[in-house]
Amino acid sequence: MIKIQANASGTRSIDINDQHLSTIDQYQLFRDLVDSNGYIDESVLDKLKLNIRSLLESEAGRDKQLLDLCLDVVYHPNMKAIGLQNLVSTYKDWKEKQENGVSAD
Repeated sequence: MIKIQANASGTRSIDINDQHLSTIDQYQLFRDLVDSNGYIDESVLDKLKLNIRSLLESEAGRDKQLLDLCLDVVYHPNMKAIGLQNLVSTYKDWKEKQENGVSAD
């Protein structure tokens, strides 16, 4: 279980597990999500939510792991742009460990 900071002051956090990160990887949810400027703001979070909503409405989106990701992380009441930025960073670290054959904590 990984805890990501969800706000600038550090008073709120969201728990992330390997299954959440695996689901992000399976659906490639972060691919082409961030614009060329590299900034993650509320509009990027809204774009992610819309992408996931369309996946859930399609036949391919009838997946319990995708639903769990929505409920536990993306639509979590504490999820803000900084939380998404930290989630993307955590995902990159996790993906690098997966590619190098190192098991995640």
